Amino acid sequence: MVIFPAWLHTLATISLVLGFVCAAYIAIDEVRHPQKMWIMNLVWPLTALFGSVVWLAFYQSFGRNDGSQSDEPPMHIAVAKGASHCGAGCTLGDIIVEWAAFALPAIAVFFGWHGIFAEKTFAVWIPDYILAFLIGIVFQYFTIAPMRDLGVGEGIWAAVKADTLSITSWQVGMYGLMAIGQFLWFKPAYGGVAEVNTPEFWWLMQIAMLAGFATAYPTNWWLVKAGLKEKM
Repeated sequence: MVIFPAWLHTLATISLVLGFVCAAYIAIDEVRHPQKMWIMNLVWPLTALFGSVVWLAFYQSFGRNDGSQSDEPPMHIAVAKGASHCGAGCTLGDIIVEWAAFALPAIAVFFGWHGIFAEKTFAVWIPDYILAFLIGIVFQYFTIAPMRDLGVGEGIWAAVKADTLSITSWQVGMYGLMAIGQFLWFKPAYGGVAEVNTPEFWWLMQIAMLAGFATAYPTNWWLVKAGLKEKM
């Protein structure tokens, strides 16, 4: 296992704890102030895992269902909510797949590790994307179908159209930042990449998720303007 410097380990640990505290605070607050759309009760805590205090402030200002929020938020806020909605599915999918592939390396082998890919990371990114996409579609379905009063088939198709580009653009940013951190920083500086069972890995993932938000934001702006995604 790679030995990281104490300062980095401490920084990563503090950042992760802060993210968990923010997510827990939001989840508890939602018990008293449940979201109008139940799926958002999952979205806000999940995004706080990587967004930490920034997403907590975002929730307090524009997400908390305390009667003070406008039903028609400004475009930049609506787009940020839409991108966060996408990011929640990506977050949950990545957590599940990364830990599953860590516990069962055969998953990575099945997707090309030791064959197509020399690095396990790249093989795991395939099921990462698949599960993030599927969860994202489910999340989007339970948003778009009620808002448009769609049937199951129509709702699923609308969700696919709304979230395919969004999820893909998010994962591009996330994968890019993870690759930079793992292979251009950790590996040359410390002799190897961060493993899933280390704080450093998940701290880097927090930053990568923010990069995913940045790359998904303009995509979500276009999707909302084109009418493929609802303002939230």
